[in-house]
Amino acid sequence: MLRPVDIPEPVAQRGQVLVRVHAAGVHPVELDVRAGKLRRVLRGPLPRGIGADFTGVIEAVGDGVDPARAGERAWGVMPHLTVGSTAELVAVPAPLVTPAPASISLTEAAALPAAGTTILRALTGKIPVGEGTRLLVRGAAGGAGVLAVQLGRKLGAHVTALARAEHLGLVSGLGADVALDYRTTEVAGLGTFDVVLDLVGKDFGAYRKVVKPGGRLIALAMDPDHLVRSFVSTLRPGIVAFTNNPGTAELTALTRAVDDGVLRPVVAEVLAMQDAAQAHRRLEHGGVAGRIVLELS
Repeated sequence: MLRPVDIPEPVAQRGQVLVRVHAAGVHPVELDVRAGKLRRVLRGPLPRGIGADFTGVIEAVGDGVDPARAGERAWGVMPHLTVGSTAELVAVPAPLVTPAPASISLTEAAALPAAGTTILRALTGKIPVGEGTRLLVRGAAGGAGVLAVQLGRKLGAHVTALARAEHLGLVSGLGADVALDYRTTEVAGLGTFDVVLDLVGKDFGAYRKVVKPGGRLIALAMDPDHLVRSFVSTLRPGIVAFTNNPGTAELTALTRAVDDGVLRPVVAEVLAMQDAAQAHRRLEHGGVAGRIVLELS
């Protein structure tokens, strides 16, 4: 069950900032959290809140934090492997909150912090792509996929995007050189790639076969119904997997990428916090392009 409830207001402890949340992104992994499928890897018991990232205004600061940060237009992420940003107020460590991009609204920006820092780390840090890199993005129309397509193109890669047929125009417009319907495309017929970015989490074996010798498959999603099998699959040679744990440097780099025009948000729909269950139903149904955002204000 998913419903809004009243809880005591948080207080900024030492080293924390208290943010009055304007908006928060809705992530597909929240469906698995709600269903209890990830209870063994998340911190703390259920029930719990939802939301991994947020935008808003810093309302107060704890001891050890520059008082001048109060009033800052900000965005940030929850501590690693925790959730709960879909709330009127959140208290989080100060390094996980930085000034939000000036070039977009706080509602638009809420589609970016967690996914944006993950994609930046994947394609510029873990396995850097560059001019002429052949990049395959699987799940290209999702909240992270739309960012991977944009960044890959900006870095000079030749981008092949796999998405639903109805979203091929979107990913092409974002910079994909080739956009294909994943439901009618034979994996073996795709050719070979220097980097395969997998945002789906299933059939790693089939997509590993289209990676060139010396290339890499970056696995950024896992099958929640077969977590052990998925994890074991990522241990094979040629596969890279990680859980993102961004801080000040990563959020600052993302802000710069947005304000420089390298990345732009793709917001599928904006709903009120009270409609969070509707957002989850939409994600369960499938076919959401970009990120659903919940407004708290």
